[in-house]
Amino acid sequence: MRYLLLAVGWLSVALGVVGIFLPVLPTTPFLLLAAACFARSSPRFHAWLVNHPKLGPWIRDYLSGEGIPLKGKVYAIGLMWASIGLSCYLVPLFWARVFMLSSAVLVSAWILKQKTLQRP
Repeated sequence: MRYLLLAVGWLSVALGVVGIFLPVLPTTPFLLLAAACFARSSPRFHAWLVNHPKLGPWIRDYLSGEGIPLKGKVYAIGLMWASIGLSCYLVPLFWARVFMLSSAVLVSAWILKQKTLQRP
């Protein structure tokens, strides 16, 4: 089980990093999944991820209950809707469009529901 959690953790880190550059992939959920997997399988990798200079703040802010920065919310929702809009234009299948739009609405609602991080 430990090796499975490590594999899922590293896959999630990789997908989270790719998600920084591709708006279709969400970064924070993958990093949170990686942190959860590492917490149960490797304290060393968990500490590395949580204390990472670029990836760590997203995890720490969320886990501490401080929330998501407003800039991050706007960026995530804007890029998600732009990519979903382009995908809906390019994909002719009605059921696929409904699925993409439903997913975008649900993810947007979840992001908006999260506490907004107030930076001093």
